[in-house]
Amino acid sequence: MAVSSVFPPSASPTEEADLCEIDVTSMAIDSVTLLICLCGVVGNGAVLCLLHRNATTFYIINLAFANFTFLHFTVPSTLLYLLEDVSCFTFTPLMFQRVLFLLSLFSYNMGLYLLTAISLERCTSILCSLWYRCHCPQGLAWVVCALLWALSVTFIVTVTYLCLSHEPEHCQVSLISMYALNFFLFAPAMVISSTILFIKVKCGPQQQQPKRLDIVILLTVLFFLLFALPLSIWNFLQQLGYAAVSSQVVFLLACIHSTINPFIYFLVGRCWSPCSVGCLRLSLQRVFQEPEENTAHSYDAALDTAISAC
Repeated sequence: MAVSSVFPPSASPTEEADLCEIDVTSMAIDSVTLLICLCGVVGNGAVLCLLHRNATTFYIINLAFANFTFLHFTVPSTLLYLLEDVSCFTFTPLMFQRVLFLLSLFSYNMGLYLLTAISLERCTSILCSLWYRCHCPQGLAWVVCALLWALSVTFIVTVTYLCLSHEPEHCQVSLISMYALNFFLFAPAMVISSTILFIKVKCGPQQQQPKRLDIVILLTVLFFLLFALPLSIWNFLQQLGYAAVSSQVVFLLACIHSTINPFIYFLVGRCWSPCSVGCLRLSLQRVFQEPEENTAHSYDAALDTAISAC
């Protein structure tokens, strides 16, 4: 996805003629991005279809939907840019590029907000386990997700209105505010809560195996910091005039993160038998519907028997 600025500037016919050379590196990055996005669409779609919906999995379902939409909006833009690289002809109207970029940004922000909420919720359930079991509201996940979707929609509607109404100064201020909130509030909260979770997992009794859900959360946060956070940093620095890395690279990394999450779920669930819908569903159950410690071993044995029969 070649986005040279917040919104890609239009080029004159003379500039297009001068720049009409096939960039092998750009085509390779776009091709890899497109392939990864298609795999991610399938993986997140499988999670949405197979994961049983309840209070525990509600955050994960919303996260899978956010990743699915991010990849869904990235696929057409990457495909169009790839076709433009091959043909040296501009297919995509400037307004369409801007809309796709804003929709991708909306989905990306929502994924960040949800992952922060997942980390904080899990950290709270471990640090304040008694309060969490006895006094935590039953519908808290639904309320938190609704508020986060509302926040993300509010941000993107404001940015869209200011940036598409030809007010560049107000557009830049709104973008910087949104990126700063992502980078200085949500990302630190996710890192701190995940660090606490990691310490609790490492310092727990050695005879007690860490829960698969904790492993999934830690891996998902780790891959977010490695692959998805660079997009927020790049967007923020770009508004300040310091961006030096190609936008294709940061979007490729973000697509890797959105794609890898479902595979983390399936691998941690240890579905090693020949792939089938039933086995994939069981691997998700092992992660997100894991029983309490006193019944964990018997539950694992039952699931192992079921998986071997798949």
